[in-house]
Amino acid sequence: MQQNSRIVAITGASGAVYGLRLIEVLLKGGDDVSIIISPSGFLVLEQETDLRLKGNSVAIAKGLKKYFGRTKGLLTCYPSDDISSHLSSGSSSPRDMIVCPCSMGTLARISCGISGNLIERAADVVLKEKGRLILVPRETPLNQIHLENMLKLSRIGAHIIPAMPGFYHKPKKMEDLVDFVVGKVLDALGIENKMYKRWEP
Repeated sequence: MQQNSRIVAITGASGAVYGLRLIEVLLKGGDDVSIIISPSGFLVLEQETDLRLKGNSVAIAKGLKKYFGRTKGLLTCYPSDDISSHLSSGSSSPRDMIVCPCSMGTLARISCGISGNLIERAADVVLKEKGRLILVPRETPLNQIHLENMLKLSRIGAHIIPAMPGFYHKPKKMEDLVDFVVGKVLDALGIENKMYKRWEP
């Protein structure tokens, strides 16, 4: 993998394991990752993975580094309310951002250009600077508002990759389903990967 700097945000939608796995793969591939976790994202991480991250951003980064083990890339955490971060500036923010998983509330606020926290502001910056914004929504069923917001974002250049794993690769464990979705995100980033078996007619 070519070394790059990416932003990965974890919000309060179910599916925190997708975000964790994505961060792990990027870091172990040598990419530097700036991580933003919303307050609801911390709650979902506890409920779904038993990963309890407490304290300031330095303590949270330390907990994540322990969770991921040895990696090639640099991991940095930013509080979701730190609007003064360089991630909120178009002149210094990375051009790739993935919100994984992406709650419908976060998706709606991004689609309306609302920057109430660092996740929303960083996404706004990536869009205005013509970078790659990838949203991984995890919700079902979807109502018309959800669909219209996704269509709006898709029209302005965001990639919408729902957490919908395929089954043609004959998954044998949950990790295979997670890796399928993460592989699709890596595909959208232009990163070669073997996270899932490609379709062969």
